[in-house]
Amino acid sequence: MLENSCKKFIEDLSSKQPVPGGGGASALVGAIGMALGMMVGNLTIGKPKYAKVQDEMQALLEASKNSLEGLELLVQKDASAFAPLAVAYGLSSDTEEEKQTKQKKTQEALILAIETPIEVLEEACKALGFMKTYAVKGSTLVLSDAGVGAACLKAAILSAKLNVQINLNLLKDTGKKELYYHRMNRLVENGTALADEIYTYVENRLQEDI
Repeated sequence: MLENSCKKFIEDLSSKQPVPGGGGASALVGAIGMALGMMVGNLTIGKPKYAKVQDEMQALLEASKNSLEGLELLVQKDASAFAPLAVAYGLSSDTEEEKQTKQKKTQEALILAIETPIEVLEEACKALGFMKTYAVKGSTLVLSDAGVGAACLKAAILSAKLNVQINLNLLKDTGKKELYYHRMNRLVENGTALADEIYTYVENRLQEDI
């Protein structure tokens, strides 16, 4: 899906076809956020002013690359996760046996549809950990980009949360539902708090005119 042009992705997103949708969009926004952090790192390396953090930035870029690739994969994974759910929704339910089969298949498909946006939450939170270092130790010439990256990652987190919630509403296994809610809320709370911390840090430093 990411092999398409940005224009094609947006056209598909605006159409009536089911994918890409909000889940893929949240993963993509997260990937854009991580990419902005990496840009800060790449523009810091090689500058004499930041010689003391060269090795740290290089290691951070390597770790960030894995996070970026993870978010990129989740754009496609979200679309793939919806396919079995769409099939399950389309099953016949005329007889009692068909109803039971449809319910079973739907519940099974919901698990993947829930776990995929939770993965987006996890990757976005991990990316924000990297973003904090980019913001604090990276080149001040691109400090605002670290703030934009944090804002994008926060958007990814809040968006992924909605994709978890809509599928959790249909999950009948109360035990699993409770576990997923706890996991989701913990990630969202920690991630949004860190994103706000980074954004405020960037904003305050810009107001100081660095």
